[in-house]
Amino acid sequence: MAVPKKRTGHSAQGSRRANWKATKPETTKCPNCGATVLAHTVCTECGTYKGQPVKLADKAAAAATAKKPAKKAPAKKTTKKAEAKVEETKVAETKAEEKTEE
Repeated sequence: MAVPKKRTGHSAQGSRRANWKATKPETTKCPNCGATVLAHTVCTECGTYKGQPVKLADKAAAAATAKKPAKKAPAKKTTKKAEAKVEETKVAETKAEEKTEE
């Protein structure tokens, strides 16, 4: 293995290390809450990444609200007796209205 013959001087060492510069980390704004976040990381404020919840509990809640629309109640079957009662009440209401008008 190669071994240097002499130590590197302070000046040469400093010149070589002059290009070692710290870079400022890239930050973005969270699309969900607007907080400043490091790029490509989960938001520490709301726990989302690219607008999607990261926690399993949050994913389940978001999926439940997004995928399941409100179910419509099945239409009730009407019977002949029920139809007859409805017609009787309508007739009775119209007769009552006619009496009040007179």
